[in-house]
Amino acid sequence: MNNNDILRRLRYTFDFNDDRMMELFRLGGYEATRAEISDWLKPEGDENRKPIYDKFLAAFLNGFITFKRGKKEGEDAPQPEKRLNNNQKLRKLKIALSYKNEDILEVLKLADFYFSKHELSALFRKPTQSQYRVCKDQVLRNFLYGLQLKYRPGEKE
Repeated sequence: MNNNDILRRLRYTFDFNDDRMMELFRLGGYEATRAEISDWLKPEGDENRKPIYDKFLAAFLNGFITFKRGKKEGEDAPQPEKRLNNNQKLRKLKIALSYKNEDILEVLKLADFYFSKHELSALFRKPTQSQYRVCKDQVLRNFLYGLQLKYRPGEKE
């Protein structure tokens, strides 16, 4: 699942306007322009669409965490990672939404995607642990779809 799709789905699900999107990037440590955001949100196949790189999506997700949960006392905004995998993206969304594993499983169930507690906990382990599992695109895609069904019921994108 590419970063542009993730950004577009989050914008739609939480009904963020351009100003809110720029604020979220700023909270994450990147001053995104309205033109950049517009280029990142263009549909696939549009010749003016530009890919959003991991470090910019990380800044957005960090800003989303700060927006939803507030800034940590005495700490600067976290530096965005240069590379993000699906496990990290899912973890950042989990933190931003203050979800527990059961909440994630409920959201996945809304999308008719059934996942066990053990499978889910394996996604949040350290990569060096033997039980660690890579979060596949299918899991992230269904989680984002479940969020859409939860926060915008009855609407189709």
